[in-house]
Formats: sequence, C-alpha cells, structure tokens
Amino acid sequence: MLGASINVVPFMIHRNVPGIGPYVLLAFLFAMLPALLAAFAYGSLASAMPRAGGSYIYASRGLNPYLGFIASFSQWFGLSIVIGVIAYIIVPFIRDVFVALDWAEASAFMQLDSIRISLSLALIWVFVYINVRGGKFYERTVVPLMFIMFALGFIVIITGFVFNKEQFAEVTQIRLADFNALKVEFDPIVFLSASAILFSSFIGFDAIAQAGGEAKNPTKTLPKAILLAITVVGGFYFLYTIAVYHAIPWTYVADQAVANDITAPGMISPLLPLGLSVAILIGAAIALINDLPAMLLSVSRLVFAWSDDGIFPKSAATTHKKYKTPHKALYLSGVIASIGVLGSHFAGDFFLGIDIMVTSMMVNFLLMCLTLLSISKVNPSLNKEISMINSVSLRQIIGVFGVLLLLLFLTVHTIKDLKADVEAWYFRSTPIWLIVMAIGSSIYWFKTRSLKRSGIDLKTLFSKLPSE
Repeated sequence: MLGASINVVPFMIHRNVPGIGPYVLLAFLFAMLPALLAAFAYGSLASAMPRAGGSYIYASRGLNPYLGFIASFSQWFGLSIVIGVIAYIIVPFIRDVFVALDWAEASAFMQLDSIRISLSLALIWVFVYINVRGGKFYERTVVPLMFIMFALGFIVIITGFVFNKEQFAEVTQIRLADFNALKVEFDPIVFLSASAILFSSFIGFDAIAQAGGEAKNPTKTLPKAILLAITVVGGFYFLYTIAVYHAIPWTYVADQAVANDITAPGMISPLLPLGLSVAILIGAAIALINDLPAMLLSVSRLVFAWSDDGIFPKSAATTHKKYKTPHKALYLSGVIASIGVLGSHFAGDFFLGIDIMVTSMMVNFLLMCLTLLSISKVNPSLNKEISMINSVSLRQIIGVFGVLLLLLFLTVHTIKDLKADVEAWYFRSTPIWLIVMAIGSSIYWFKTRSLKRSGIDLKTLFSKLPSE
C-alpha cells in the first residue's frame, strides 16, 4: 500500500510535528525498526495460525482473549477511520491533475466541500463492492493498479535524483537563500514524535495476515509475503522520500505543508514536462486508491473472526450466498470509514484520523510482540507449529526489542497528543482511542457472559484455532 505512506505523510509531517526540520529521513529510517520487528512477530505467528482475522487470532490464542479482542477492536476502528481519511485526501490528488492540465474550472470544482465529500464516500463504497465480489474480482482490480503505481512512482524517484534544489528554485522562482537560512536543532522528543507518525507508513503488511486461510498454502506464503512487503516496499519508500527531498528544500516543503494539503508529486511536478507531471499525479492518485481495497479486506476479516468466535454479533460472520465473502462485515467497516470522511472534513485536519490509527496499530503490534514471548507458555501446542523462526532465543530477542521500542513510540506519541494545543478534547486521538477501548471492553464482557450462560467453555474456545 503505497498511497499516503509515501505521497503525503513524509511531507505533511512538518505540519503535525513542527520542528522535525531536516531530520525527516532519519526519523523515517528509525520508524522502520519497530515495524520490522513487528513484521517478524507477525510472520512467525502467521506460520502457526493462518486464519482470517490474523492479529486477533494470534493474540487471543497466544496471549489473552480479552487483550486480543480489544486491541483488534481498536485496530479495526483506527484502520476503518483511516480508510475514510485516505478516501478524503485522494480528491486533492485529482485536483492536482486538473491544476497541472490548467483546467481551472475543474480544479475549482474539486475544491467544493460537497464534491470532495461525495467523491470520497463514493470511492469507499465502490471498493466495498469490489471486496464483496470476492478474490478474483479483487485481484483483477488491485494487481494492475499495483504495477501502474510502482512504474509511475519510479518516475518521481528518477526525477528527484536527476534534479537538484538549485534547479527546483529556478523553475519555481523561489529564492533558495531564503529557505537555506533556516536552521533547526535536533530535538530527541520531536524526533521520536515524528518517528511515531512515520511508523504508520509501514503497517500495510498487517493486511496480509488478516486474510489468513484465504491464501494458498498460507503457512508458507503468509510469512514470506509479510517479509517481502516490509523489505521491498520499505526500500521503495526510502528511495521515493530521499529523491523528493534531494530535489526540494525541506524548508520549502515545511512552509507549504503548514499552508496547504501538499503531495509529493504535486511539489515535484514543476520539474517535469506536462505529460510526465500529469502521469505522476495520476500515479499517486492510483496509489492512494489502491490502499482502499486492501484495508477494507483487512478490517472486515477482523469483524468476521470475532463473530465466528461468538464475541460479536453472529450475523457479521455470515458470508454472501453467491460470492462467499463476509459482506456484512464489509458493510459495517464501510460505515465506519464513511464516518472517517466526515470526521476529516469537520475536524479540518486529516491527521486526527492518522493519530488514532497510529495509537491503535502501536498497541496491536506491541501485543503481537508480547504474543511471540508468551505463546510457548500460554499455548504450547500452537507454539510448536511456528515454522518461520525456529530459534526460540531469536524469537525472544525479537519480542523483547519489539516491545521496548513500541512502548517508547507509544509513550512519546501519547504525550505529544495530550500536550497538543487543540480546540476541544475530541480533537485528541488518545481520549477517542480510550472511548473505543471502553466500547470494545463492554462488548467483550457482554458477549463472553452470554457464551458462558450457553455452556461454552471459553478456555477451550480460545485454545484452538477456528475451522478454516
């Protein structure tokens, strides 16, 4: 998923974390460390528990059922909201295409609030439909888009390394001396705050785990896919971000980020002829659009897994009669994503949704690392099925360092959020996340009591994998 992760977040970070200055690339690199450790934890657990709703299944069977549910519940909410955020920021990318083509009326039309909201909602529900149609239809949609966005993304990389800041200043008629004058001292707290936000760029591999048994030969293919995603895509992220900052002064990026919703292709397009400028803008829009189906697949499988275990309304585990997909889980996730669109619009800043998602995913990845540490005692039979990393001591090292780094990131991110100067408490991600956790806890308490009254042994339920 190459959309907001490389086209928006590494550049708009200057608005959300003022003072990060020239240290964005270093923060980006540091953000990959806990994500890489979490990816190893995910891959190991996926090799033993290849089921739909991956992260929920891993934690509920290998750590604690309650922690598994509420962490995945907040993950579902956070990712669903971000689906709405991504849909909302796709529209400025389309606007930039019209700006590059000098279609003033069309670009002005895209700026209308009603048009932006309507298009964002339409995108969500188109991809809900694509997911309902099932794997083959999904594959025919996503795979071609993937090749297009990689190809057009490489145009940005090549452009960034071919041109330099002096050439950019000449083309855009800015005074480079004005932007070179600003100096920023390294602040470790600001650096960690930025790393915590940039950490969100590396969460896409989570979607692989949620598909579970829907993959062919999942015990082998899921771990390989997770590691391939975090390494290949991570490398592409760095090339892309380095290239853009090579050609454009970070001070200019920071100045623009404060004033406008900026995109990497939109900033670098003045260096290219019209045809290529339009191509990279379209490529960025496609990259964002391509995020939506994968994220919808991911969150819907969480809902399906809860329902299949009986700790969420059973109706959400029903599958479409014709397409055999969890259509009700997809509809529910689509509704929450639609709320994300409206929230982004009325909050006036889409970073609130990203902050909620970052908190949720940090907690979730933290629990994956804890599960890697605890599964040998909590569920020895499933621990024996782990085939990705055979060395127990190596798994312990991955788990410990993953927990420590993620705790550090989570602490810094939470302190930054609580200290932020906002108009009202509901513009902070931490209280929203705590409310979601409270709702999840209430659902878990109510449903597990109901299961006990019906005679179901919860210990037995959460010690075995659900049927494929």
